[in-house]
Amino acid sequence: MGKTDACIVQRDFTVLLEVGHPGFDQARAQLGMYAELVKTPAAFHTYRITALSLWNAAALGWSADQVIESLESVSRWNVPAALIQDIQRIIDQYGKLKLQPEADHMRMRLVSEDEGLLDELSGMKTISAFRMERVHPHELVLGGEQRGLLKRELTRLGYPVLDYAGYREGTSLPFEWRANTPGESSEGFRLRPYQRDAVDAFEGSEGMGGSGLLVLPCGAGKTVIGMAVLERLQCECLILTSNTTSVRQWIQELQDKTTITSEQIGEYSGQKKQVKPVTVATYQILTHRKSKDADFTHIKLLSERQWGLIIYDEVHLLPAPVFRATADIQATRRLGLTATLVREDGCEQDVFSLIGPKLYDMPWKELEQQGWIADVQCQEIRIPFSPELRLNYLEAEVKHQFRLAAENPAKLAVIKRILEHHEGVPALVIGQYLDQLESIAREIEAPLISGAMSQQERVKWYAAFRRGEIKTIVVSKVANFAVDLPDAAVALEISGSFGSRQEEAQRLGRILRPKSGENKAYFYALVSEDSKEQEFALRRQMFLVEQGYEYKIVHELR
Repeated sequence: MGKTDACIVQRDFTVLLEVGHPGFDQARAQLGMYAELVKTPAAFHTYRITALSLWNAAALGWSADQVIESLESVSRWNVPAALIQDIQRIIDQYGKLKLQPEADHMRMRLVSEDEGLLDELSGMKTISAFRMERVHPHELVLGGEQRGLLKRELTRLGYPVLDYAGYREGTSLPFEWRANTPGESSEGFRLRPYQRDAVDAFEGSEGMGGSGLLVLPCGAGKTVIGMAVLERLQCECLILTSNTTSVRQWIQELQDKTTITSEQIGEYSGQKKQVKPVTVATYQILTHRKSKDADFTHIKLLSERQWGLIIYDEVHLLPAPVFRATADIQATRRLGLTATLVREDGCEQDVFSLIGPKLYDMPWKELEQQGWIADVQCQEIRIPFSPELRLNYLEAEVKHQFRLAAENPAKLAVIKRILEHHEGVPALVIGQYLDQLESIAREIEAPLISGAMSQQERVKWYAAFRRGEIKTIVVSKVANFAVDLPDAAVALEISGSFGSRQEEAQRLGRILRPKSGENKAYFYALVSEDSKEQEFALRRQMFLVEQGYEYKIVHELR
């Protein structure tokens, strides 16, 4: 790798990357493999190296020596010796413990070449509670039902487990890709090269398949990748996703692209409760319960049939109760699909231990350069308060200031001007607050799609938008995830959920599908100037900045 001095590597696991340095892009690409972006001020971006970021790098094949060599190649000065030692120690912990099957398949062995490590762990209260039997200086035996909870606890203690205990095959489901697929060429449907690489990464070098995460941008065809994994395994499958719209998109894709019949596909949602060889369900229905103290009514779906594969779509949205249930189904192959591993609740480590490590990561800008997703130009438009609203804002309690800024009425004129500039181009106006969205929808004479609207009504408006009968729709948070609007080329974000990096990435993802002609799209974030909203915008943009997107700052005049 080429040498650049764009970074200052510090002992406290932080790395400062100089924004104006000629080696900025090269260093950012390197750091993105084993560090997390945490701050993006104008002069230096701050990255933090964490145990989880190093373990994910190790899962992708990076050794401690390669990480250290990479840091040395981008560092302005010598990398601190103590940091080098810590990186070696943390990566060495990945794989020190392995789970292997017992012959009876009811039990399994926790194995380590480090006898002292097993001694140390056995003496810990949280590990001794599993009541494992020491059958050899290098082996402990445990019941198969403890597999997930043990992995979770060992990961929390800093020792992620390599799980070789195997998976059940599940009930067989033979099917093929369709020869004639709607919207495809006469040659039929084919995986794109990166989609094939992602499937290969999940299948693993031994061709066994397993568990883990595939990370690709919105619009990259993660649904197709999930179906391709299923096609290789040829087994019954449970697919979990974020909402009913997404459930029906999965079902439509399965029917369009595979020979799985409609009788073999079930919808399990608020409207229907079908359990079929391929069942597509929402996270919400799995976590439904009649009262706060009641059991989760539908969580049994995870073990309802002999599933050979469970697909977690938008895995970064996985609710805590599903984590707990996932700990009980570690013998089933698990595939997590996501555009970002960012979780605002800090549960990334649970995703790692219970779903699996990152097995494939496709940078957004790389797909853009290959023409598979649109080239998006991002702007943050800073809009001043009126003198009266500025006074109200300054006098308001801190907890109310963000919403006052988000609902700044001056945003309306900017929205109208942007839509006029992109006249005739399919556009989304996306926001958080229904009162604000209702007012804007009336002013620009566009339909508003929100959670209050029936699923049938939403489908009708989405279809009209796809057909080009309407050019602009106003959408609430229901459009944050898994809404397929391939022609949308302009997105105006007028308010959002505080500093959510996840939400920002998903909203930009609504316009990433490739476009005819120049393949360009436009993302506008409207924020009130000198406000809490402007402060939160910096955090919201962090993940996209890490992916190589740049926000041009535009100041509206009073």
